[in-house]
Amino acid sequence: MIKRIRTGAAALALGLLTAACGNTGTGTIGVIDYWLWDSAQQPGYQQCADAFQQQNPGLSVRITQNGWDTYWSKITAGFIADTAPDVFTDHLAKFAQYVDLEVLRPLDDLGPTSDIQDSDYQEGLAALWKGQDGKRYGVPKDWDTVAIFYDRAAIKDAGVSEADLRNLTWNPADGGSFEKLVAHLTIDTNGVRGDEPGFDKENVRVHGFASEGGGGGGWGQTQWSAFTGSTGWQVTDKNPWGTRFNLDQPAFQDTLSWYFGLAEKGYMPSYAEIGGSNPIGTDKQIQSGIAAMGISGSWMISTFAKLTDETGAKLEVGIAPTPIGPSGKRASMFNGLADSITTLSKQPENAAKWVKFMSGAECQNMIADSGVVFPARPAATERAIAYNKQERDLDVTPFTDQVKEKTTFLFPVTTNAADITALLVPRLDAVYLGEESVSSLTGLNDNLNALFEVAQ
Repeated sequence: MIKRIRTGAAALALGLLTAACGNTGTGTIGVIDYWLWDSAQQPGYQQCADAFQQQNPGLSVRITQNGWDTYWSKITAGFIADTAPDVFTDHLAKFAQYVDLEVLRPLDDLGPTSDIQDSDYQEGLAALWKGQDGKRYGVPKDWDTVAIFYDRAAIKDAGVSEADLRNLTWNPADGGSFEKLVAHLTIDTNGVRGDEPGFDKENVRVHGFASEGGGGGGWGQTQWSAFTGSTGWQVTDKNPWGTRFNLDQPAFQDTLSWYFGLAEKGYMPSYAEIGGSNPIGTDKQIQSGIAAMGISGSWMISTFAKLTDETGAKLEVGIAPTPIGPSGKRASMFNGLADSITTLSKQPENAAKWVKFMSGAECQNMIADSGVVFPARPAATERAIAYNKQERDLDVTPFTDQVKEKTTFLFPVTTNAADITALLVPRLDAVYLGEESVSSLTGLNDNLNALFEVAQ
């Protein structure tokens, strides 16, 4: 299996490198093609594009938006067919492989982006976008952490104080006060709660905790990463550019045994209930009443703020921090997006001007005022916090406190990203389904390590 996957990756690499060497590019000089996947962010970046065009006569920005899956398939096809954009929104899960394939242009070599300073952005963000050669291949645009969204009415009906949600603890042995709350919020079809005698785990009306699947597609970012992270566990031997994995360690396997055990107890939806390999999000689960609360990312704030109930009235949603784990601290994966320039661009200096503008204070403030994400610059982050409080009456500090209190850990950046995902997704889904034991992840760990041994 490993040889087959590696062969496929090698073929893709050959195709991309051939395209990169052709360097025919697309579009018209002066019209900068910019791609992104988040439709909610498009209006904010159109504002930035309008301002950029006013300040740079003769240049314009053409924004193309595609949904997540379509976006990445078109990016890959674009590298092969010489139709890639000048600039695109990049993700850490994809970035390392694109660097390996030499389809990203080093930004240090371009005048407008040659003076980018790591210190201009949230601590640790900018350094993530440097390759093993030390060169910068992306400039931060925003960042994200995870927290717990909850239905305020469900919390009130359960007789729980919202303030208590800020002090939850968990452990893999009995789940701590976090699991007690999840059990209490769970209600079967007869109205019996999960912590009451007679609870029927086979017929649940409301689960205490939402699920977004096995987590193989993003290292459990909105699934189990907050729990594994709060044990002190980390994915690889080092980050970025780790080559040895830690999925065989007890801290990881014990945590996942507890986490997926919530579904076995009826406290979390089953794999089938959430839609299998294409799960509905925590927002939909809370909106429909399938779940009372769940973990999601800060990029979902605007979506949760717009939720309505079955009558069309605004659904009152609150945000709480992730629970404190065995390490004595809470934890959140710290991820971020950046803008990268392709080697196919015919106008790299113009493209660099646009990238520099998007990462600057003017555009970052516009994005803050759009209320969709937390911009990469600290001052713009504070502006986004204020926007959510003033315009939505929503306290989003459970997301930002993780950064201030340094309880975050970085999204794992490795080479072989596509091969890793291809191995992770089915195996973690199988554990969720109960078809594989958690101990089987030791074998998966060996397979992941073998990817790097083959590469050597």
